[in-house]
Amino acid sequence: MEVLMPEPQIYVERTLAIIKPDAIDKEEEIENLILRSGFYIIQKRKLQLSPEQCSNFYAEQFGKIFFPNLTAYMSSGPIVAMVLARHGAVSYWKELLGPSNSLRARITHPHSLRALYGTDELRNGLHGSLSISSAEKEIRFIFPEAILEPVPTGQRARDYLNLYVKPTLLAGLTALCKEKPADPM
Repeated sequence: MEVLMPEPQIYVERTLAIIKPDAIDKEEEIENLILRSGFYIIQKRKLQLSPEQCSNFYAEQFGKIFFPNLTAYMSSGPIVAMVLARHGAVSYWKELLGPSNSLRARITHPHSLRALYGTDELRNGLHGSLSISSAEKEIRFIFPEAILEPVPTGQRARDYLNLYVKPTLLAGLTALCKEKPADPM
């Protein structure tokens, strides 16, 4: 009987997901949907942001008419922040979220998370990073202790594996093969 091993995966992308105050009671249900969609939850924490922290987090929205309501809404109760990882995490998460307006999402993307858990234009239930660079910035904001090193991709990843991992692995496996344990089990 041949045992098939799954292809090893390197999770090259991370994104920030936030379950907002109006959807916090559906936390477990939302997490299950996230996991079933191929994401790994790397870090998770429950917290309540102050209005000042919300203002800093949503600084790009400063000056827009909805900004005061957004900061009041986001500081109105606890949130759950998660670092999600998978190949293409940012784009897949945005696709799973659907349009930012929950009312529009119900019409155009009825199976999206915002259509299912959002309330209206402002209270859309969940947050997602818009780009890889904003994901890194937002992850650092919510998880200041996180180490976010750039993960090599493509040729850089292959070069790293060939230079550092394969020689070490080959030496270790060769040494292991030379040992003949009396009782291998």
